[in-house]
Amino acid sequence: QVQLVESGGGLVQAGGSLRLSCTASGRVFSRSAMGWYRQGPGKQRELVATITSGGSTNYADSAKGRFTISRDNAKNTVLLQMNSLKPEDTAVYYCNAMFMGIRSWGQGTQVTVSS
Repeated sequence: QVQLVESGGGLVQAGGSLRLSCTASGRVFSRSAMGWYRQGPGKQRELVATITSGGSTNYADSAKGRFTISRDNAKNTVLLQMNSLKPEDTAVYYCNAMFMGIRSWGQGTQVTVSS
């Protein structure tokens, strides 16, 4: 199982930017599909963006054009650059790794966007 630690959350005004970082332990990071999910107040956890081991990306409609997911296999890190943030982006953001059918989650990082 991959151990994941997120960082970079915080409080930002609407229209601002944040960059979330997720660092993974272990030797399988480069072969893992990675993703960011979020869970807003009173809502179910939802997909934000994913990136395959080969670098192909996928975004939720709410994230397209504003968020960018990327990975640095040399640093075992996956990033989520979030621009033009909106109050509805307020949520706990979770990093996710999938390898050989095993899914791992980080502890989450809070993002709060004020209007």
